[in-house]
Amino acid sequence: MSEAAAQARQRLLLGIFFMCAATTLFPIMNGIVQVLSRSYPSEQIIWARTAGHLAIVLALVVPRYGFGVLATKRPGAQIARSLLLLASTTLFFFAVKDVPLAKAASISFMAPFFVTLLALPMLGERIDPKRLAAVIVGFLGVLVVIRPGSEVFQPASLLIVGSAFCYAVYQILTRRVAGLDRPETSVMYSALIGTLLMSCVVPFVWTAPDNLHDILLHLALGCLGAGGHWCVAKAMTYGQASVISPFQYWQMIGSVAVGYVITGLFPDAFTWLGASIIIAAGITIAVAESRRR
Repeated sequence: MSEAAAQARQRLLLGIFFMCAATTLFPIMNGIVQVLSRSYPSEQIIWARTAGHLAIVLALVVPRYGFGVLATKRPGAQIARSLLLLASTTLFFFAVKDVPLAKAASISFMAPFFVTLLALPMLGERIDPKRLAAVIVGFLGVLVVIRPGSEVFQPASLLIVGSAFCYAVYQILTRRVAGLDRPETSVMYSALIGTLLMSCVVPFVWTAPDNLHDILLHLALGCLGAGGHWCVAKAMTYGQASVISPFQYWQMIGSVAVGYVITGLFPDAFTWLGASIIIAAGITIAVAESRRR
């Protein structure tokens, strides 16, 4: 193996490592949300997540770039991105109070399928038959997980579908501003508007943490969220997104593990089956995207 090939392989392995690290942090964050939801209002938990994320970004970005980092060529798109991310987080956090983490993670994997469908009207990208077939199969997998009409159907699962849709539009808008604004500007706006809005809401629902443990859990939300998103961004610098992105499905394993620690329960067979279908369809889209490029 040549030195160049060895370096490329090492970079790819680093990208995979950072993606797996991100998808390990996110289930831990979601598990903390589930635990805190037993005693604290969801609005307060969402504020802790967004405000903590913003505080970390400010500490890292402002000393280097100053507040000029807020200057943007597409203010409307940046504000829309922040609102969509807030909506996605809000829907997911309200849902995860009642939906097991593994099932929630499986349904959230719909986001890549929504991105594929929305790429045509929003970005002008064509959808070939193979990718469209994978999207349809992925949606069938989601139906297997949710099982609408059955006794085990949880209406809160639909909130996660909405969360995945909002996150997909957020990703597409992120693509649209990527060539116009610096990445640090987009990262700043991702948490800024959501924090401002939730700061107006949280005083009306605030429940003071009554022990150090709960205070630390509130603080951990922003750290885990910011750390996870940083790992995703770092992963994408080491290799092609189409190669590294499928490793986001490691989140399913983390969600199963964290869910078991919290509840002592494993996902049922239908959740495993549906998740397998969704993951297979998602990998098919990633491979098709790689070949198209």
